[in-house]
Amino acid sequence: MNPAPSLFLVGPMGAGKTTVGRLIAELFRMPFIDLDHEIEAHTGAAVGLIFELEGEAGFRRRESAMLAGLAARHGIVLATGGGAVLDAENRRVLRENGFVIWLDADVDAQLARLARDRQRPLLQAPGRRERLERLARERNPLYAEIADLRLPSSGVGNSSHAAHDLLDLLEARWRRGNPEAA
Repeated sequence: MNPAPSLFLVGPMGAGKTTVGRLIAELFRMPFIDLDHEIEAHTGAAVGLIFELEGEAGFRRRESAMLAGLAARHGIVLATGGGAVLDAENRRVLRENGFVIWLDADVDAQLARLARDRQRPLLQAPGRRERLERLARERNPLYAEIADLRLPSSGVGNSSHAAHDLLDLLEARWRRGNPEAA
């Protein structure tokens, strides 16, 4: 059992981090925060525009700064962007400040869920399958490195089923609390 004040969801795009995160937050009566939405609210610009103007490196700097501030809060459910784990400092912040849940989705599930998505900057090129496979090879070991719990989100049905499956697992493996008091 890992005592932690907050729950952090990591995983690839299309895994259901935002949808499942909202449901889990509601079930636990905790505030829900989506990291990408917070960046957009803070900057007044969509993630795609930030990528266009500042490149991925500029976006990642903003993401790291926002993540550090949000992870310091206690008692939240935070859905990160799929690439937040790329930075070693972000992984340390996530690992040390919350219970990390890896929502894992295979490439076929991602393709189905993202078929109509035209907003995600990393998918704005031909060869979506190859891009998602490359991202999975690069990021899955990083998700595994920091995850307290891995929940496959492929083939679990809808987000409500995934949230209830996660709720059962959290009741067995997570104790809400202050990790410094442990």
